[in-house]
Amino acid sequence: MAKSSLVLLLLSILYVAGTATSASTTSSSASATNFIKASCTATKYPALCVESLSLYATSINQSPRQLIQTALAVSADKAQATKTFVYKLTKFKGVKPREKAAIKDCFEEIDDTVDRLVKSVKELKNMGSSKGSDFQWHISNVQTWISAGLTDENTCVDGFAGKALNGRIKNSINLLENDLGYLLLSLGFTVYVS
Repeated sequence: MAKSSLVLLLLSILYVAGTATSASTTSSSASATNFIKASCTATKYPALCVESLSLYATSINQSPRQLIQTALAVSADKAQATKTFVYKLTKFKGVKPREKAAIKDCFEEIDDTVDRLVKSVKELKNMGSSKGSDFQWHISNVQTWISAGLTDENTCVDGFAGKALNGRIKNSINLLENDLGYLLLSLGFTVYVS
C-alpha cells in the first residue's frame, strides 16, 4: 500500500513539475518559489514541503532534478538531526530498560535512514545525463532506498508501542519521528524526467 502510494505521489509530482516548468513569471525568485509551490501540491503534506524547500528556491530555480536533489538533502539533514536527538536519549538517566532497548533500536533504524538518504542524494548526483535503462536503474535505487527509509522510520516508532513504554521519551520520539516521516513523504521527489 505504501509503495503504491509512493508511486502515485511520484507520478503526480512529475505531472505537476512538468506543468510548473512551462509557466513563467517576471521574477526569477518568484518563479522558483512558484515552481516549488506547484510541485509541492502533489505531495501529502504540501505546506511542510514548501516550508522545507523555499529556503533553497534560488538554487532549485525551476529544475526538477535540483528540486529532487534538494528535497532528498533536506530529508537527510532532518534524519541526521533526529538521529542526534535519539542518541542523546540513550544517555538519559532513569530510563526504563525496555525504553532503553527501544531507543537503541530506534537509533539504529534512523542511522539506516540517514545512510539511505545520503546514498540517494549521491545516486542522483552521479547519474548525470543517464537515459533509458541506466536512468531507470538509478531511479529504482533511489525509490528503493527512500521506501526503506520510510520503513525504518516506522519501525522506530513501532518500537515504542504499548503501555509499558508510555512516557516522555515515547512522546518525544513520536513527535520527531512523525515530523521526519511527514518530511520524507512530503519530499518524496524521486523521479526526474529529462
